Amino acid sequence: MPENSDFNPSRRGATCERLAADRAATVAQIAGLRRDFDEIVEANALVAVDDEHDPEGSSTAFERAQVASLLAQAQDHLADLDQARERLERGDYGRCESCGEPIPAERLEVRPAAKTCVPCAAARR
Repeated sequence: MPENSDFNPSRRGATCERLAADRAATVAQIAGLRRDFDEIVEANALVAVDDEHDPEGSSTAFERAQVASLLAQAQDHLADLDQARERLERGDYGRCESCGEPIPAERLEVRPAAKTCVPCAAARR
């Protein structure tokens, strides 16, 4: 795939910084979610409660599953950010992996790990 000529050195540097900031925030989010998950498991192990419902009516199993789902999403996002960094280093960052066209800068600013342009992303749904 050809290098995306839209990425001059200053844009490449700004993109690298944006990816690094997003990665740092995601790593912190993962750490927090892991703590939350461990606290839920620990609290549930210490109390002999009905696993189906806690006194306020929410399911502890649901709470555990919700945090596990958020953790999995954050880990997937971290992997996407790492792949985006690799694409940036290879020179094919900002190109749609489906059609090969440039991904608009506005999309990359909002979703720096985007692999596809909007039309191709919409077609996948």
